[in-house]
Amino acid sequence: MTAFDRDAWEQRWAQALRDHPDVDRRPPSAHLVAAAGDLPAGRALDAGCGHGAESLWLAAGGWRVTAVDFAETALEHARSAAESAGLADRIDWVRGDLGVWEPPPGRFDLVVCLYVHVAGPVREMVRRLAAGVAPRGTLLLVGHRPIDPATGRETAAAAQVQVSVEDATGALDPHEWEILVAEERPRAAAGSGVDAVVCARRLG
Repeated sequence: MTAFDRDAWEQRWAQALRDHPDVDRRPPSAHLVAAAGDLPAGRALDAGCGHGAESLWLAAGGWRVTAVDFAETALEHARSAAESAGLADRIDWVRGDLGVWEPPPGRFDLVVCLYVHVAGPVREMVRRLAAGVAPRGTLLLVGHRPIDPATGRETAAAAQVQVSVEDATGALDPHEWEILVAEERPRAAAGSGVDAVVCARRLG
C-alpha cells in the first residue's frame, strides 16, 4: 500500500475528523475569500473539497457547487454539514480521483483546487481542471510548498506533490488565460511555510 492510496486517505480523514471536532467552525480559505468574494455567483467546482468548508462558503454565497474528493469519509462529513446548514440542495458531492477525474468542459464560472496532493504530473492536472472553466471564468490554485524558506525545514506537505507557481502558470496558455495572481505567500502561522497561489481568468 502506498502512502496516499484510497484506504490511507480514508484513515487520514477519519483521524483528522476525530482529532479536530471543531473543523466545521473553521473559516474558509482566505485565498478563496480574496479571489472569489466579489465574483457574481454562478457554477463552482471545488476540486479536492475535503471536509467542505469552501464548498459550504460558496453555496452560502449563492453558488451552485460541484464538490469532488477522493475520500468518502470526508464527503460524508461535508454532506452532513451541508444538510445541517440548509445548503444540501446547492451542492453536488462527487467521489473522484483528481489524478484522472475530468470536469465537464467549459462548465464552471469558478474552479478551485486547494492544497491537493497531486498523483501524477502537476501540469497535467492543472490543464484538466482548467478545461472546466467557462469563458471569463476564474481558476484558483493553491499549494503548500514542501520547504519553509524562512527556516529551511520541511513542512507538512514535504511528502506530497502540490501545485507550484511555476507548474500552474506553465500549464496555462497565455493566449487563453490572464494571470491575476502568481506568487508565494507566507502562511499565517510563523514557521509553517508558504503557499503557492495562482489565480487566473479565462479569456473569451
